[in-house]
Amino acid sequence: MPGIDKLPIEETLEDSPQTRSLLGVFEEDATAISNYMNQLYQAMHRIYDAQNELSAATHLTSKLLKEYEKQRFPLGGDDEVMSSTLQQFSKVIDELSSCHAVLSTQLADAMMFPITQFKERDLKEILTLKEVFQIASNDHDAAINRYSRLSKKRENDKVKYEVTEDVYTSRKKQHQTMMHYFCALNTLQYKKKIALLEPLLGYMQAQISFFKMGSENLNEQLEEFLANIGTSVQNVRREMDCDVETMQQTIEDLEVASDPLYVPDPDPTKFPVNRNLTRKAGYLNTRNKTGLVSSTWDRQFYFTQGGNLMSQARGDVAGGLAMDIDNCSVMAVDCEDRRYCFQITSFDGKKSSILQAESKKDHEELISYFLIYFYFETAARVNQCALEAVTPSPSFQQRHESLRPAGQSRPPTARTSSSGSLGSESTNLAALSLDSLVAPDTPIQFDIISPVCEDQPGQAKASGQGGRRTNPFGESGGSIKSEAEDSILHQLFIVRFLGSMEVKSDDHPDVVYETMRQILAARAIHNIFRMTESHLLVTCDCLNTVLMVWKISHWFMMFLWQFPLPCVVLYATHQENKRLFGFVLRTSGGRSESNLSSVCYIFESNNEGEKICDSVGLAKQIALHAELDRRASEKQKEIERVKEKQQKELSKQKQIEKDLEEQSRLIAASSRPNQACSEGQFVVLSSSQSEESDLGEEGKKRESEA
Repeated sequence: MPGIDKLPIEETLEDSPQTRSLLGVFEEDATAISNYMNQLYQAMHRIYDAQNELSAATHLTSKLLKEYEKQRFPLGGDDEVMSSTLQQFSKVIDELSSCHAVLSTQLADAMMFPITQFKERDLKEILTLKEVFQIASNDHDAAINRYSRLSKKRENDKVKYEVTEDVYTSRKKQHQTMMHYFCALNTLQYKKKIALLEPLLGYMQAQISFFKMGSENLNEQLEEFLANIGTSVQNVRREMDCDVETMQQTIEDLEVASDPLYVPDPDPTKFPVNRNLTRKAGYLNTRNKTGLVSSTWDRQFYFTQGGNLMSQARGDVAGGLAMDIDNCSVMAVDCEDRRYCFQITSFDGKKSSILQAESKKDHEELISYFLIYFYFETAARVNQCALEAVTPSPSFQQRHESLRPAGQSRPPTARTSSSGSLGSESTNLAALSLDSLVAPDTPIQFDIISPVCEDQPGQAKASGQGGRRTNPFGESGGSIKSEAEDSILHQLFIVRFLGSMEVKSDDHPDVVYETMRQILAARAIHNIFRMTESHLLVTCDCLNTVLMVWKISHWFMMFLWQFPLPCVVLYATHQENKRLFGFVLRTSGGRSESNLSSVCYIFESNNEGEKICDSVGLAKQIALHAELDRRASEKQKEIERVKEKQQKELSKQKQIEKDLEEQSRLIAASSRPNQACSEGQFVVLSSSQSEESDLGEEGKKRESEA
């Protein structure tokens, strides 16, 4: 190959200074080649490592995209469009990962293998030959030096022979080593070019093959898919920009409007106290005792819900009951040199809470809310007791008709008693729901009627309610209690009655969900937040709503309603709020006299909705097994009665056959009269036997005449 310098191998034996100088040039060139190739090897190895990392990362990306649909995101986890799109991307990226894996293999074979071979084999061979040549050259110089020091006066043939042999051996070794070294250096000039070009050629061929595979995978369908995704991304970006702009405008408006509210105690002239609130919520500081004289203050979020004061710590999903404010008292107090404090005390005085409001406005609004609630609570109780004392309790339907206005509905702002019904206003609510679930023009009962009221004739039919009200202090109450004591299952739950209404269907839990929605909406519209707290007693025979009454140093159960368990055809808890549960009772009569009616009852529990439904299901299973056992027992008794009857019939038949044999014997004996008369003997027959013998004689006469 022209243009390549070579060391003269013929001059190796002479070993002239010019040859050694030229050898030094070639050695410098080999050193430079070694340094450069090491750098090139590191660069190519980085390409190879990067390609391997890219292949692994692409494969991992495809795997993560496939697992997107298995993730459970709190928000937007059920986006089927996004899941299908990512699945399509996963397939494409998985194909690209395969292409990258092929490219990595080709780079390892076509690029890294040649340069590694040159680095590990050829360059190391040059270094090894250089060291061997240096050793041989030093040995030759030492042998020549010893040969030159041979004495001319005292010649020793043996020594001369050894020195001469040593010079011969060292010179031969140097010459051979030098020739191989020169050959390797000359060959290195060719291998240098091969080691530079072959890896680059392999790299380019691998890249071209990779691009060809990519062009084959990129079809028109994929291009259309990518175009659609690009359009979708642009639409989402525009929607995001619009939403961000709207939120920024809302933030600016709220900043301007909320600037006076940043003051902890706002000006009462600009923000007057509202003393007619039906609900209040906000942060309060509550005092907690840590010792006899020490205490701490904790800040929590409080809100009112009916007759309950609820508290909720920051980060909690739902609030908990802080205090039942029914029959409680409230008053402003001075506590530990803190402002705006007030105290709520329970009706028995055993429990009290000291709370601190953030401002004077909140302080006065809270006290006004509690005072108004206590006033209406007491007034409603007194009014109810007075009505029950002077008038008989009408049926639910009669109360509904009496409370319904003739020409117009009641104003929605009027405060409604918790014991009553809604007429046309409930119809408007029902019109917004599914007509297939809830019957139109259905009144809503918001409270359980007092248990001391006597049942009116036909009341169950008029009201459409399936539960049976009983007087717990009479005979019926005792019978119910004895029946409950005989039951296998006894489970008692604290519940609050929200309302009940008639429904059209009872075969799907959506009926219960829709009834919950309508009753809660009606309570919110009419500001009815009071709920009667009672106990739900689940037995194998029925569901009983009872009140626990303290009487003569003992707790007694006052049975309000009794719901027969076989009539409970459906029960379910709320899908989100597990405190709400309801059941559907199927009874005869109701709004339609000819068909069965279904009434849905809604209750609120203390986070025990699912437990109550499980208890009702267990009770129904126990009742079902008991009914099956009863039917099996009755069937066995019927079989025994049939067997006994058959036995009696068989005994009777045997007795008849025996009597017939006796009669035949007597008839045969009476057919011999001559022998009996000659001996002066006679036979006495009974009246029945004589009649049968007479009939037999008449039959014989008829046969002879015939």
